Amino acid sequence: MASGIRLDKWLQVARAFKTRSQATRACSLSRVKVNGQTAKAHRNLQLDDRVEVEYGDWSRILVVKELRDKTLPKKEAPRVYEDVSPPKPQLDPIERIMRKAPAVREKGMGRPSKKERRQMDRFRRGDA
Repeated sequence: MASGIRLDKWLQVARAFKTRSQATRACSLSRVKVNGQTAKAHRNLQLDDRVEVEYGDWSRILVVKELRDKTLPKKEAPRVYEDVSPPKPQLDPIERIMRKAPAVREKGMGRPSKKERRQMDRFRRGDA
């Protein structure tokens, strides 16, 4: 095998991202660091490199233990890295609800018709 492997490929193999394109996008948005420096998707990883991946308010820290470019079964994926990240922060239920996007009407739908308004009122009252 070559002396290194592309960062985006390894992130997919390690199951940090579901697809390679998601890993590439995270790298281009500077959400991935290797050894403390922001890294591009084409960067070659070496053994014992420290990869930090930002997921919103949580950062996952993985130490490269195996260089692979072919995906593994999900149960075997953790053998390619050592996870030294802090525990994932737990959101309280209200904060979790507040993070969700508000309900949005499709563009061009405009205001609800009188019939739709009555249906919404019935639904809110519980008559449905």
